[in-house]
Amino acid sequence: MLRVGLFATTFKPTISHVGPRALPFRSFNSAARPNVLEALRRRPNAFPSSFFFKSARGITNESVVARPTQQEAWKRYAVTAATVAGTIIGVEAFLNRDTRDSLSPAEQSYLHDSFKYTGGGLVLTALAARSMFKAGLPFRIMSANPWLVLGVSLVGSIGSMMGVFYTPPEKTIQKHAFWLAFNACQAATLSPLFFLNPAILSRAALYTCGIVGSLSYIGATATNDKYLFMGGPLLAGVTVVALSSLAPMALPLGMRGLAVAESISLYGGLAVFGGFVLFDTQKILQHARLAERGAMARDPMREAIGLELDMINIFIRIVQILAMQGNKKK
Repeated sequence: MLRVGLFATTFKPTISHVGPRALPFRSFNSAARPNVLEALRRRPNAFPSSFFFKSARGITNESVVARPTQQEAWKRYAVTAATVAGTIIGVEAFLNRDTRDSLSPAEQSYLHDSFKYTGGGLVLTALAARSMFKAGLPFRIMSANPWLVLGVSLVGSIGSMMGVFYTPPEKTIQKHAFWLAFNACQAATLSPLFFLNPAILSRAALYTCGIVGSLSYIGATATNDKYLFMGGPLLAGVTVVALSSLAPMALPLGMRGLAVAESISLYGGLAVFGGFVLFDTQKILQHARLAERGAMARDPMREAIGLELDMINIFIRIVQILAMQGNKKK
């Protein structure tokens, strides 16, 4: 079998009938070439000059996806916008039946500063991950001992995160250094994702922004402390998701067991970290009120770490789901 790109064609070494329908475009092997030459000598007009590229054009035409017309594109945009707007209104009505009037100035400022650090950290992580990929870091990571890579990444990520948490806000330079180190560790972990199709990464980023933006809006407009009760259940859910991710490494599961564990890790993790976005948004507002009363120090960089981890985990799971769907279509 000769495989050309994504298309596979087969060739039978013996040709019982030679004609325009019998010879698709392919590389001929040595066993078939004499038969083809003999057929050409006997019937010189059997093969027109454009025949040998006919199948190639057919394959190419079948593989090209036709662009939608402008009218169809606008219809899709309108349906997408209506779906998003309807979903936001429905979720808002379902989850936030009793909303607050407005955020206080202190809550608005603290929430905005936290999201500024979250967005800045994600941009730095994406740029650093792309630079590491171009420099060949993922190849060195894959060639190294996986347990060593896992240990170094965990120590670096947790150590830098603890540095951000426990460094006082007054020590600006030291705190920003830990924050940059944390984003660098996340970039090194995410750099192998650039082996995937850029279309998958861009779609996953778009979906992640939509999910996190809508859930953050719901958490910010809900009444005070409405979703803070979710801390315990979410911690239990994260434990289940983590164990389901490690189950194939520790347990002799069959194909059905592996599929169930993978579904729990992907879709369960997507639901759990979506819940964490609600919880972390409400926690930021609670800390804003405490900081306004002087009960705690104002530290938006610390709050941003939780939101950044939520978005990264949601993004990774959406990438895995899109990649699985692409493989199933093939």
